[in-house]
Amino acid sequence: MNEKIWLSSPHMGESELKFVNAAFETNWIAPLGPNVDGFENDLKAYLKAGDVAALSSGTAALHLALILADVKAGDEVICQSMTFSASANPIVYQGATPVFVDSETDTWNMDPVLLETAIKDRISKGRKPKAIIPVHLYGMPAKMEEIQAVAEKYEITVIEDAAEALGSLYDNRACGTLGEYGVLSFNGNKIITTSSGGALVGHNPHALTKVRFLATQARDPAPHYEHSHIGYNYRMSNVTAGIGRGQMEVLDERVRQRRANYSFYEAQLQGLPGIEFVAEPARMFSNRWLSTILVNPETSNGITRETIRLALEKLNIESRPLWKPMHLQPVFSGAPAYVNGTAARLFENGLCLPSGSNLTTKQLTATVDCIKSHWQ
Repeated sequence: MNEKIWLSSPHMGESELKFVNAAFETNWIAPLGPNVDGFENDLKAYLKAGDVAALSSGTAALHLALILADVKAGDEVICQSMTFSASANPIVYQGATPVFVDSETDTWNMDPVLLETAIKDRISKGRKPKAIIPVHLYGMPAKMEEIQAVAEKYEITVIEDAAEALGSLYDNRACGTLGEYGVLSFNGNKIITTSSGGALVGHNPHALTKVRFLATQARDPAPHYEHSHIGYNYRMSNVTAGIGRGQMEVLDERVRQRRANYSFYEAQLQGLPGIEFVAEPARMFSNRWLSTILVNPETSNGITRETIRLALEKLNIESRPLWKPMHLQPVFSGAPAYVNGTAARLFENGLCLPSGSNLTTKQLTATVDCIKSHWQ
């Protein structure tokens, strides 16, 4: 069997072990410590806005952001439908109901026009949403200016899901700093990783102080264990934060490498009938976390997304369909949804190609050759 070509595998630099070893040498094997502080400071410096709390996952960050937004049982939260389930699950953790909004075709992210339609309709039903969760899908920034304008008009908190978008920019501002709160992920397949982990970005220092309090089991200041709030075990480990500190040193290089992957695929495949790419709109800079294509069988002589995925699989090359929209997921079948067909079409025709920053030219070429073979 051919050597496995992964969709997006971890890519270590040269400094991670230095920080991890320091944690062991100083016995800081805990969910706090110098690496956690250092990683938060590194992220703040990189993002150039807001404060940052390092947490156990991006999901934890989103959950805490919903708590800060005062989302409670019985409330509604608008969420982009075209996303991974972790964008929506924390809404349910709070006993609230997700309201899904479909995508626009320029970025594949939340449609601002449909967003306002959804808000008006929910308000007419006496159900004004408490928060809006747009997602920067595959690293492509959402239309944040339009989304923010709608949110401000109706005075609704924006929680920006930038789990896939560290290193992406909207109007030269870092994704994750555009909403009232921003969510980052450092899962093993992300552009940088701490093996697992995430962070919450915010602009209000008091809010981030509350996040750190809630994330460490909400222990009140007392010589004994005193609790006046429900807390969570959501703080990042000092060991994994050490990995993050080393990864921050190579983040810009990882963005460059991911974007180079996309450029390679675009140059090699864009002339094939039925193959489409999502371009960067003006004012947007994508980290190209995953390189994606659409395969239109109506113009590709019947070649489909699945045709290509299964052919790649036979060669031990990992690829993956685009996210199945949340409004089509069985677990959310009863949730309100405002759709225009875009997310469903993207799911039906879209494919994520191998995109790791550690891919070799040989591996990229093998992927491209397999795809091209269907047009020969």
